Amino acid sequence: MNSSKPTIIPVASGKGGVGKSIFAANLAIALAQMGHAAVVADLDLGGSNLYTCLGMQNKYPGIGDYLRSGTLQFSDLIVQTPIPNLKFLPGDGRTPFTANISYEQRIRLIEEIKKISARYIILDLGAGTMFNILNFYGLAYKGMMITTFETPSIMNFIMFLRNFMFRVVSNGVRHNRKVLDMLIAAFQQPMTVSSREPLTVPNLLKKIGEIDPNLAAQVQKTCSYYRPRIIFNMGDHPDELNILKKLDHALTSGLSVTADWFGFIFFDDAVRRSAKRKEILMVKYPESIAAENIKRIAARVAANWDRPIPNSAEGLMEDTRKQYRKRSEVRG
Repeated sequence: MNSSKPTIIPVASGKGGVGKSIFAANLAIALAQMGHAAVVADLDLGGSNLYTCLGMQNKYPGIGDYLRSGTLQFSDLIVQTPIPNLKFLPGDGRTPFTANISYEQRIRLIEEIKKISARYIILDLGAGTMFNILNFYGLAYKGMMITTFETPSIMNFIMFLRNFMFRVVSNGVRHNRKVLDMLIAAFQQPMTVSSREPLTVPNLLKKIGEIDPNLAAQVQKTCSYYRPRIIFNMGDHPDELNILKKLDHALTSGLSVTADWFGFIFFDDAVRRSAKRKEILMVKYPESIAAENIKRIAARVAANWDRPIPNSAEGLMEDTRKQYRKRSEVRG
């Protein structure tokens, strides 16, 4: 075991098709190439295919096999990848119907993940907001969210964080039956029913405070610990980041969440080619713009993961403009 606890980085997305698995795999590769011991885990249970991004075959037992076996050791599931310093924890393996694991299985799996010996553990989660996904995302206070600039993707990443924070609030009050019943009633209120106040985290905390002020303060403190790191994928131009001010307002006012705007990855056809051919992006196309962007994000993780990023919106916009100018100069 390492003397220090590993850094666990859940990687999630509000919807599929935004490049989450390719990013998770190549972020882990970039960290490994920097000399860090890394493990990338396929927690997209029910749709595991991370092995394709690592240039590997689906021939190893995985999490699904472990949960259904009484003999497999969890540590035996972790296999070496073609990349030095990088190991892989397969997902379903060839075991079907793994998406809806039980509460007991989820707790068992979480405890085993925490025991993995590595500097970084990257968790490739499934897309969407099933409870298992939300709970895996909650394994760390700082997780990554991947989105594109398309409106449905933006809406779904906000919806993911909204549901995640509602989950955090619910877990924080689960021992107070009166407050929990109030929350359940609020969550179940049909959209057709008019309400003076929208269903937001600040309004829920206000309602909790009307019943139990001390509990509301505790839940507010817990909410403040979560600080998602947002990655924009398949971008075309730095001006797309002009949306950040509006997104900041939506997250802080509606969810009581402060996000760090952590990375921008330009659209790059090399990503499509590597996925189609089951090649490793960082190995086959190391000088591609997407690979370079992911390397910059990995360097940011190694340097700043454990602390907030001040003025992250301005910093990301400035960095992305520099990259765009450099890219334009190379092309021109």
